[in-house]
Amino acid sequence: MIQIILSVILVLYPYRAASLSTNYYANICPNLENLVRGAVQQQMAQSPITAPATLRLFFHDCFVNGCDASIMIINPNGDDEWHHPDDFTLKPDGFFTVLRAKAAVDADPRCTNKVSCADILALAARDSVLLSGGPYWPVELGRYDGKVSTRNSVVLPHPDYSLDKLYQMFSAFGLDQTDLVALSGGHTFGAASCAFINNRLYPTTDQTMNPQFANQLRGTCPAALNPNIFVFLDATTFAAFDNAYYKNLQQGKGLLASDQILYNDPRTQGTVNMFASNQGAFFQAFTNAMTKLGRIQVKSALNGEIRRDCRFPN
Repeated sequence: MIQIILSVILVLYPYRAASLSTNYYANICPNLENLVRGAVQQQMAQSPITAPATLRLFFHDCFVNGCDASIMIINPNGDDEWHHPDDFTLKPDGFFTVLRAKAAVDADPRCTNKVSCADILALAARDSVLLSGGPYWPVELGRYDGKVSTRNSVVLPHPDYSLDKLYQMFSAFGLDQTDLVALSGGHTFGAASCAFINNRLYPTTDQTMNPQFANQLRGTCPAALNPNIFVFLDATTFAAFDNAYYKNLQQGKGLLASDQILYNDPRTQGTVNMFASNQGAFFQAFTNAMTKLGRIQVKSALNGEIRRDCRFPN
């Protein structure tokens, strides 16, 4: 059913709008990238989880209604994307980053109300990676903001999904197997709630998990489920964007079941091994995948707008 729904959506909204280009704002808001990056730097200085929170926000946005910043919308009746249980774990630091960047952009008279929240989020996600030691890539711009956000529209990958189910979701958006493995590398920083891994620890340990790693996790995550306790997705270099995530998978130290399956399944194990041994290959694949992700169901002036406040439709 999910695949049918996604297929229908993709017929109605093609992956890429013709207006997307890396120099879209060159004559509209020429200092855009510096303004956004400065805001991201300021937010990162205030909160160490800003970068992973912002990257995750972009992913959650693009996978639901496309890259249109609909994840930012607040509806008075509570019927919006971020009130869906799958979005409860999104950290406010990501939202604050976009709002700070929007304020910085609109403070420039040349840019006021001319840059979409969707484009600001795309740039902030790139800069979050870059400022954490990851790669730079030119971000395609020209998205318009969505006008609608509803809880029922949220369909996202879950930590207990099989590789087949994950690939079904990604392929519906034009993302291939390499994109799936590369985008999963975003888990090289950030954290996850114990609620997502307790079923791998209790009553017995998931046999695909490194026993020593499992013992360490049990020391943090009690058997009595507590969704307010978090553990790092990559405990080795939790604040850096690097390829340690893939090295962890090789050792059975993938935190989520959907992470570890990438190494345990022979169809993706080769890609994991390549990224673990070659950070440059991971960075290249990640930038390619992020560019493709950023093209999903892009809105135009015909079905979107430039929101004056990212939290509310105009």
